[in-house]
Amino acid sequence: MTSVSSKPIFNKSIKAKASLGVAVLVTSLSFNAQATTFTLSNWVPPTHFITTDILNVWAEQVQTATEGRVEIRMLPKPVGTPAQHWELARKGIVDITWGNFTYEPDRFKSIWFAEMPFNGEDVEASSVALWDTYEKYLASNPTYADVKMLGVGVLGPGVINHGSKAIVSTEDMANQKIRMGGPIQKRLIEELGAIPIAAPATKAYELLAGQVLDGSLHSLESVVNFRLTEQLSHHTLIPGGFYDGTFFLIMNEGKWKRLSAADQATVMSVSGTVFSRLWGQVFQREIDQAYAQLREEGHQFSQPTEELMAKIGLVRQQMIQDWATEHDSYGIEQPLEMFDYYRQRYTDLSK
Repeated sequence: MTSVSSKPIFNKSIKAKASLGVAVLVTSLSFNAQATTFTLSNWVPPTHFITTDILNVWAEQVQTATEGRVEIRMLPKPVGTPAQHWELARKGIVDITWGNFTYEPDRFKSIWFAEMPFNGEDVEASSVALWDTYEKYLASNPTYADVKMLGVGVLGPGVINHGSKAIVSTEDMANQKIRMGGPIQKRLIEELGAIPIAAPATKAYELLAGQVLDGSLHSLESVVNFRLTEQLSHHTLIPGGFYDGTFFLIMNEGKWKRLSAADQATVMSVSGTVFSRLWGQVFQREIDQAYAQLREEGHQFSQPTEELMAKIGLVRQQMIQDWATEHDSYGIEQPLEMFDYYRQRYTDLSK
């Protein structure tokens, strides 16, 4: 009797466990079926701090905030070149991209104000101020149509870096071959008497090693992360920054509209200001660490003379005026008002 009675009991136990397992599996599948997954094209390496400390962190925040209903899947390699990433999202080739506005300067001329000299050294304040300015003045501008802006950020204060001497005066800049990116940097270099060499930052090592360049414009973070510490040993720190760079995080508008209004609001609760603040904090950390590292390695840091600062100031003033005069080409009625708002937001946030 014992062996006979134990057999059905054992079978019932197996069936019960199997039923429980199926129930758990169905529940899991049901949960995953509810998740909406968006692809993200990322053009920096998986070990780069933008990947590990910004994009991955933001993706985790989105998934947590939406309780798993929205997931971000980073593609194993970029779909296109960095300069193509706005179009990749706008056309829906991928769902989400990030990139540098400066890679298409004519298209995004409306945002040049945030790349001018002397805009500030607090990267978090600059990034959040740029988000606030975008929302107030640029969100409805046709240039930014067909995408959902999820966040913006800035590079941080640009530095004049040189391989063999301190650049503290216009005489020091004369006829020096300087790598640059974008029209604002180009004009600054030309007006200061140097020779601009257009090249992406990723080519700086090769060009410096081959003595094609005498110097290169970078933030201190970029000097370290592009492994240029041996080629660039002199750094001129311009108060407020020699220039800046601007970045975006965007999503295809059609894909965005597929989300419920509730999930859209939840995603934005960890995007927008929150993303821009995260971006600024991480970049500020990298700049501060780079400064400490370069000083420890014996790099020379210099301050510009009053004469050089005055010259940069005059060039800046003329660039801003020229940019404002061309406002019809980028669809902003009061560009100087927008610029003043950005500067005021920066001042308020950096206190």
